[in-house]
Amino acid sequence: MRVQSSATTPTPISVTTPRERRALGTGLAALGVASFSLTFPATAWGLQGFGPWSLVAVRSVLAALVAGGCLLVLRARLPQRRHLPGLAVVALGVVLGFPMLTTLALQTSTTAHAAVVVGLLPLTTAVFSAVRTGSRPSRRFWLAAVAGAAAVLAFTIGQSGGALTAADAYLFAALLVCAAGYTEGGRLARVMPGWQVIGWALTLCLPLSVPAAAVALAYEPVHLTAHGVAGVLWVALGSQFLGLVVWYRGMAAIGIPRASQLQLAQPLLTLVWSALLLGEHFTAAAPLTAVAVLVCIAVTQRS
Repeated sequence: MRVQSSATTPTPISVTTPRERRALGTGLAALGVASFSLTFPATAWGLQGFGPWSLVAVRSVLAALVAGGCLLVLRARLPQRRHLPGLAVVALGVVLGFPMLTTLALQTSTTAHAAVVVGLLPLTTAVFSAVRTGSRPSRRFWLAAVAGAAAVLAFTIGQSGGALTAADAYLFAALLVCAAGYTEGGRLARVMPGWQVIGWALTLCLPLSVPAAAVALAYEPVHLTAHGVAGVLWVALGSQFLGLVVWYRGMAAIGIPRASQLQLAQPLLTLVWSALLLGEHFTAAAPLTAVAVLVCIAVTQRS
C-alpha cells in the first residue's frame, strides 16, 4: 500500500526495525553536524568576496529559491496556521539571526575562536528545550550547564585581553537565537517533514531577503573570487538548506537530546577545518576549552 505524506504528517523513514531507524536518524544528524562544522570557514571565504550584509542576504535568497523549488515540485501542502509562529521562530533564529550575527562576528574574530564560543550551542539548545517542554532537569544538569558556560566565558575573556569584544557579544547573541530556532524546528519536525520545516522558514523570509540583497549589493562592493563564490554557495546550499534538512530529519528520528550529543564534535571539526582551509593557528586553549565544553554537555545529556 502506498503511503502519502502531508505537511502535517511526518514522512516515514523506510526501515523495518527501531534499531535501523535510530541508525539512519543518527547518520542523518551526523551529516548535518559535518555540514555545520564547515559554516564558519565557508563564511570566512565568503567575506573575501562579499560584504557581511550582502553575504547573509544572498545566502538566504539562494537557499530559499532552492527550498521553494523543492516545495513546488513535491507539491508540499501549505503549513497550518498553528505552525506559523514556530516557523517564524525558525526563520528569525536559524535563517536570519544566526547567520547575520556570526557573519558580523567573523569580521574581527577568527573561526577557531567563534567555534569554541558557539560550542555552547548544544547546551543552550538543551536549556531552551527544557524550558519549552516544561521539563525539570536535575541539579547535575544545571551544574554542568553552568560549568560549560563558565569555561567558554573564561576562554573568551582570556583571548580578548580581559574584556569581552563586540564579536563575542555577537556570538553569544547568536547562541540564543539559534537555540530557539533549533528547539522550534525540532518540535515542528515531529509533525511535518524536516525538509519542509526549513523550506517554509526560508520561503517566509523571501519578502525580506530579496529587497535586503538588492540594497546590500548596491552599497557593498563585490569581488568575485573562487573562495568567495565557493563560500557563499556552501553556506547557502550546504549549511542553510541541505544541512538543516538532514539535521531536522535526524532530530525527528532520534530526538533532540540524542541529536544534540552528536553536536559535541562540531567545534573540534571546525578547528580542523580552520587549520586546513584557512591556515589559522590557535593556542592550546581553544581545543582544551572545546573538550571541556564537550564533557559538560555529555554530563547534561546523561542527566
